[in-house]
This record gives sequence, structure tokens and C-alpha cells, in this order.
Amino acid sequence: MEQKLTVSSSPHIKLQEDTASIMLDVIIALIPATAAGIYYFGMRALAVILTSVAACMLSEYTYEKITGKPITTRDLSAVVTGLLLSLNLPVTIPLWITVIGAAFAIIIVKQLYGGLGKNFMNPALAARCFMLIAWAGSMTNFVQPFMGYGADAVSSATPLAVLKGTSEGTLPTLLTAFLGGKPGCIGEVSGLMLIIGFLYLLVKRVADWKIPVCYIATFAVLTYLFGNNTTGMSREYFTAMHILTGGLLLGAFFMATDYVTSPATASGRVIFGIGCGLLTFAIRRFGSYPEGVSFSIILMNVASPLIERYTVPKPFGKAVKP
Repeated sequence: MEQKLTVSSSPHIKLQEDTASIMLDVIIALIPATAAGIYYFGMRALAVILTSVAACMLSEYTYEKITGKPITTRDLSAVVTGLLLSLNLPVTIPLWITVIGAAFAIIIVKQLYGGLGKNFMNPALAARCFMLIAWAGSMTNFVQPFMGYGADAVSSATPLAVLKGTSEGTLPTLLTAFLGGKPGCIGEVSGLMLIIGFLYLLVKRVADWKIPVCYIATFAVLTYLFGNNTTGMSREYFTAMHILTGGLLLGAFFMATDYVTSPATASGRVIFGIGCGLLTFAIRRFGSYPEGVSFSIILMNVASPLIERYTVPKPFGKAVKP
């Protein structure tokens, strides 16, 4: 049977996905963690989330309008940045600080470098680090879940601060840390909801497993072998508590896997994940700050082009230098 083929230039394999559809999948994947944050922290959490998303959208629209660039708010990337930023914030954060952080993420980190696809670090994480340096008190003011932000709100140390010994408090059970209900940022209270969201990304083939698995595995091994366990609990329990508390799962699943700021090569992703795990362990173990996810991912974002350069496969048939 005769077949007629159309000869065209590459690429020959075309997919239906575009930026908007990929961002929509990320938003859907973040819904479980977002819902858990609102459930545990109340309507104040919803206010922070909506403020962050709206400020990111407005910042992108305003900047592109003023500079005469095409308006890209419909690709939903600004929504994802706003959502990720809000999930990395404590529920007590003043809304005006949230607006400034969102504007920093979009204008300084994203747009000034050319827009989506040209930023060299994750905008949400860069904004979080900026906010942590500028307003350390507001960024580390955590409350017990179910207390919201009203007069009955009870300030509480995070489990990571208790594990490190810098604050006194009661550690949650592993079940609570997994299901939800521990002090922390809005999006990190439920490990289960974060895992469900990441599984959705895997099913939709939006995210790759290499970076998160290598990230968490490296951190877990180092914490088990060299962690400063002064709590009296077993190494297994101590390691599991470190994984399930703080922003490790949120960062590994949704921010370290960012297409733009992580290597495109398979081996590069493995190196990237291992580097994130190593840096997170080093900061938590030897630094004064009990958390280390944001700074670790940003540092690896900066190293990502170099990693990718040295892990690009050699073209087939390329001559070897004598």
C-alpha cells in the first residue's frame, strides 16, 4: 500500500501541551495543599493566597503594559508564582509585605531578565528569600493550626526549630506531620496533600521524578548518618520528622522541578537533586537557620546552566579528539 508522507522541517513530534496547559496542571496539583492550608489556618490563609496571586497578576500586566511587551497573563505562569509564593509564607504575614514580595518575584526576578523562560532562579523562592531577609520577624511568626489569625492565635515554634534545639516546644507525631496540623507555612502543613499533588504531575507527565527522589533521598541519607540528633528519638524517627516537617516536600515536588531553572538533561537532574539535598542538609545541620530548602534550590538554580553544559550528551557520530 502506497503511503504519502509530508516532508517538513523539525521538530517532527508535536505535542498538544502549551505553557497555559502545563501551568494549569501545576495549579490543579497545588489545590490539595492549598485546601489543607486554608482548612488548618482559616480564612486568613485564603486572604494571603488571593493577595499573592492577584499581586503577581497585576505586576505582570502592569510591567508588560508600561514596557509595551505582549501581555502574558493568560499563560497562568504569574498565577503559579503567586500561588507558590503564598504557600511558602506564614499565615500571619502582613498582606502589604505579600504584595511587595509578589511584585519582586514578577518584576525583578522574572520580567527584568526577559520574562518566562529567561529567569535564572525560581521567582517564588527568590521572593521568599528576599522577604525573609527584609522582614525576618514577620516571615518567622508561625501559629498553631486551627487558630487562624484572630485574638486566640497562639505563636508556636516550628518542628524544625525544636529538632535543631533553637526553640522549645512539642513535636507533632509522624502521623500529624504526614496528614497535617503542624506549625509552619501555609502550604507545608500536610505531607499527604503535597504527595497527592505530585503524583498528579507524574501521571500527567508534567514533572519528572529524578529531582525530587534524588533530593529527598540524599537529604534523608545524610540526616540519618550525620544529623545532630539530640532529641533521644531513633535515627529513623528523627530523619522522617525532618522530611515531613518544613518545606522539603513542597520545595522538592513543586519548585526544584521548575522547567526553567533546573537542568533539562537526565543526568543533570540527578546532579541537581543531589546538590539540593546536600545543601539543605548542610544548612539545617550547620547553619543557624533551621530551614534550608529555599536557599538550597536557589543556589542550585544558579549552578543549573553549568550542570547542563557538562551533562549534554555528545552528538552521535561526533569525532573524538586524538
